[in-house]
Amino acid sequence: MNTAVEWAAARLGYRYRDAALLEAALTHRSAGGRHNERLEFLGDAVLNCVVAMLVFREFAEASEGDLSRFRASLVSGEALAVIAAEIGLGDHLRLGSGELKSGGFRRKSILADALEALFGAIYLDSGFEAAQRVIERLIVPRLDRLPTAAELKDPKTRLQETLQARGLPLPVYTVESITGEAHDQEFKVACAVDTLGLRTVGTGASRRRAEQAAAQELLIALETVGMAS
Repeated sequence: MNTAVEWAAARLGYRYRDAALLEAALTHRSAGGRHNERLEFLGDAVLNCVVAMLVFREFAEASEGDLSRFRASLVSGEALAVIAAEIGLGDHLRLGSGELKSGGFRRKSILADALEALFGAIYLDSGFEAAQRVIERLIVPRLDRLPTAAELKDPKTRLQETLQARGLPLPVYTVESITGEAHDQEFKVACAVDTLGLRTVGTGASRRRAEQAAAQELLIALETVGMAS
């Protein structure tokens, strides 16, 4: 009996016909041999297509931008890692000794990538509709817990909309410093609205993340003066 095949049948509701596809989907590149990166690439495309169809159907009045935000939330690495952990995917991963010792079977990025690889393997094994059924089985229960469109907007977007609604100028973002080695940098960015006399600072591993952090701080500052959306 193939334990992985039985696990997939129980937790995904799908029985792989080609056990080698399942094995490849569960194999991290650190283990050597045939690994799951190509299947992950395919599964990512299938997942995005299925979830796009799902949110289009479920949120009939949502705008294009809101649909994009709903999809992004449902297929994010964080969301996929949660699903992978819930179905016990980590227990069936094939990892190299280094990844195994460092707890790779719990690492969110590895779990999310492997889940996408499983979807890609199902597509190759039985076609789009089979993959669609599995993805919807895992995603549909999460629709009721999906944040509102407004809650899913990133801080920079929310800040821009808040200021525009009040006829105020857009914030100005300025990189104040970049520290650390090239592979481990920290950006410090200031966000300012001079007409309000407000200025906040955010940090992050990239300029974009630092800008988002600074925008979030400025939204908090607006709340203190009663101007938040």
